[in-house]
Amino acid sequence: MPRFYDTCAGPIRGLYLPSVAWGILQQEEIQTLEQLVDIADRLEQFDGIEPRMAEVIREALARVAPPEEQMIGEMQLAPWCA
Repeated sequence: MPRFYDTCAGPIRGLYLPSVAWGILQQEEIQTLEQLVDIADRLEQFDGIEPRMAEVIREALARVAPPEEQMIGEMQLAPWCA
């Protein structure tokens, strides 16, 4: 899959997201992995996060979240996504 966004480290250790995403998460006071997991199914509702960026965030989240935290809404991510 081609990369559409350059990513960088932010306040959530081990997570690399586009700088725009970090700015939006900061505005929304999302500062922990747990908080991000909790809102992962609603990312598109935040101003500035379009569907493709939400997908990028979810993919990054799937790589770093412990398996028990890899839930998006009511659905757990498949183990091969981690």
